[in-house]
Amino acid sequence: MSIVASKAAKSAAHVHVPSSIMEGRPYGGLFFYAVFYLSFIYIPVLFLPLFSFNDSIYIAFPLKGFTTKWYGEMAASNGLIEALKNSLKVGTAVCIISTIFGVLAAKAMTRYRFPAKGPITGLIMLPFVVPGIILGIALLILTYSMGMELSLFTIAVSHVLLAVPFSMLVLISRMEGFDKNLEEASLDLGEGPWRTFWQVTFPLTLPGIVASLLLCFSVSFDEFILAFFLSGNEATLPIYIWSQLRFPSKLPSVLALGACIFVFSCVLVTFSEWLRRRGVQVKTASSV
Repeated sequence: MSIVASKAAKSAAHVHVPSSIMEGRPYGGLFFYAVFYLSFIYIPVLFLPLFSFNDSIYIAFPLKGFTTKWYGEMAASNGLIEALKNSLKVGTAVCIISTIFGVLAAKAMTRYRFPAKGPITGLIMLPFVVPGIILGIALLILTYSMGMELSLFTIAVSHVLLAVPFSMLVLISRMEGFDKNLEEASLDLGEGPWRTFWQVTFPLTLPGIVASLLLCFSVSFDEFILAFFLSGNEATLPIYIWSQLRFPSKLPSVLALGACIFVFSCVLVTFSEWLRRRGVQVKTASSV
């Protein structure tokens, strides 16, 4: 056995590995494709904070000058701030409710067998394939037939319907990624299903739950079509921005708000990645 192992080690030592792979460098045209792809996505976004400091109501080059007055107008705009508050309220409620439903659905799909499992999964994923305008009209008809008034509540309900599939997909992949024997061991040691969930399943799926919260919040925060049909007199931020596009004098303050949201999103993503790396380092150090 030792002779076989030594021969295998010698043969593995003579295997040629490209230096670009060993050094972790980009290889060939893939690097240029990645640069082009990221540039195509993010360079237009960088114009948002640039024009928010432009001393002109028109979005055009050359820039007229540097000013911060649009940020002052943004803070003084009651309609814009109210729309932002509405989006934050709806997004917070949607991300929490959708993640709870997503956890329950993901646990059922990955841990249990029951009749019509495939059709039920397809029914939950249906909002992925149904056009948003069709879904919005259908929910509007249903809302009127039930005698409900259009409000933030109807927007939140429609956003939950849209966000649950995202949460479910994220959490299914997370729950299938850890050893199920840990849950079985907890049950064998006398713990009930709920204590097993809170002491074993929940800590192991926490990264997926955080990812689900962030994803569902972003889905709700920038959703326009369903909010357009179900908003009533309370507008969310996308509806407010759409209504202000007709007035050039209102656009710079909207750009200022967009720049603030962009910076906050970058800080949030950076902080989340820092927490993830810190958790990986602590886990690695503890295992060593």
